Parts: sequence; structure tokens; C-alpha cells
Amino acid sequence: MKVFKYGDNIDTDVILPARHLSLTDPAALAAHCMEDLDATFVSRVEAGDILVVGSNFGCGSSREHAPIAIKASGISCVIAKSFARIFYRNALNIGLPILECPEAAAAISNNDRVTVNLETGVIRDETTGAVFQAAPFPPFMRNLIALGGLVEYARSKKQA
Repeated sequence: MKVFKYGDNIDTDVILPARHLSLTDPAALAAHCMEDLDATFVSRVEAGDILVVGSNFGCGSSREHAPIAIKASGISCVIAKSFARIFYRNALNIGLPILECPEAAAAISNNDRVTVNLETGVIRDETTGAVFQAAPFPPFMRNLIALGGLVEYARSKKQA
């Protein structure tokens, strides 16, 4: 999938500007994803694309609007040097796959084609042939992500 690459310290107000916080529909949030950083992002992103970012991605507020907007935009995974802890937790809570891999985040370029295996943690830059190893998610986390997040995971456990 195609990579969109951005830098360090991208806060939640850049991911989804505060002026759109009254929106609740994921598609409406996606329509404004990254607009203050890259006005062309929403017109270029396609389902399955990957976001590669630097350090401290998702710093700022604790609201879930930012990872919801990213997921609803079509991004299938975010690879970062590091995540702000609250963003990391919110992303997993809504079922957005995220991987910390400083080597991959540094080496992968904008528009590269990248594949990610969440089971093994292998990140492959198909453009350059480089392969990187992130920590894989344990089975219960892969299941939580596959179900769409914490709420659906809890519902599945209640029904079992």
C-alpha cells in the first residue's frame, strides 16, 4: 500500500483540527483528516494506505477523534518512531493498527509501497526491498483490532 509520510510531534489538532470536533460520523471526520498539515491528503488517500510518521505522533489531547479520522480515511496502519501514549491507547481502542518501528519510520519514504504483517510484525518496503521488524501484536490484540476495537471485542466476549 502507498505511504503518506510526515514528521515529528504531529498533534491531534493537526490530525483533526479542533474546529471539526462537533462531528461524530467517522466519514465526516475523515473528510478533514490531516487537512491543516496536508490539504491534499483526503483527496489522495485510498483504502489500505499506510501512514509513516516520526516521533511523538498523536501528542496533544486525549480525544479519540484523531484516530477515528485516520481509520475512516482508509489508512490501514500507522508506523511511527514513537506514539504519544494516549494516542497509542485510543488507536487500539478503536481498532486502528499501529506499530512502533523507528528504523522503518526513518527509512521508508513518501509514496513507497509497503506491506505490513501484524501477526509477525514484519514491515516490508516493496519499493526498496528493505525489511523491518516491529514487535508483533499478541493474538488477543490482533483479534481486538480485527473486531474493530475495544467495544466490539468486549461485546464478542459477552456473547461467548
